Amino acid sequence: MRLGAAVLASASLVALTAMAPDARPPLPERMADTGGGSQLITARAARTSSTTGTVTWWDRRDGRWVKAGSAPARFGAKGLVEGGSRRQGTNTTPTGLYDLPYAFGIEPAPKETTATYRRVRQNSWWCQDNDSRSYNRWAEPRPADCRAAESEHLISYGKQYAYALVIGFNYERPVRGRGAGIFLHVNGRGATAGCVSVPRDAMRRILNWADPARGPHIAIGTESGPTSIAGY
Repeated sequence: MRLGAAVLASASLVALTAMAPDARPPLPERMADTGGGSQLITARAARTSSTTGTVTWWDRRDGRWVKAGSAPARFGAKGLVEGGSRRQGTNTTPTGLYDLPYAFGIEPAPKETTATYRRVRQNSWWCQDNDSRSYNRWAEPRPADCRAAESEHLISYGKQYAYALVIGFNYERPVRGRGAGIFLHVNGRGATAGCVSVPRDAMRRILNWADPARGPHIAIGTESGPTSIAGY
């Protein structure tokens, strides 16, 4: 092969390689399950040891998934772990596909929010006490069987819980010891204790976008391997 042709072929290969990821169908199109609705949030990390990644929210329009927005994300300080094997107190973010039961926040709901939005008050708690009947539930006031040391006093997290969405991990039928209080919320100072967090403006945009009538879900996972987000 002549030198000019070799250079041209090499340049073409580089261009093709650069284009290949963008040529793939959108992530939700490659997923085995998106929850059955027409809205989806994907929270993807590079690997299970990652503490950062990307949150993207999608709309299904005319039979196709279209990106509605994207933001940098933070995960648990100890990375990510498969939701069914997660243990409470491990600072890991559970991977899997989950519904989004409702939103809450210390601040008023963003103007266009249609999701059920619960305002945090001085006596609002999230019970994480494995011995309580209110395990993994909002409690107001805190029940006598739910120890304060084993719960989150929501108003104490002024930055993180300015705006939040409950992630339906271990929520419908809670398994004691698996974990409680997993949310999509505003960034704090660094990695989370197991939640997914995004910048404040992104959280506001997500709340304005999410429509309960369209069955939004969140899929949390990695780019490849057994916790690959495409497997959900």
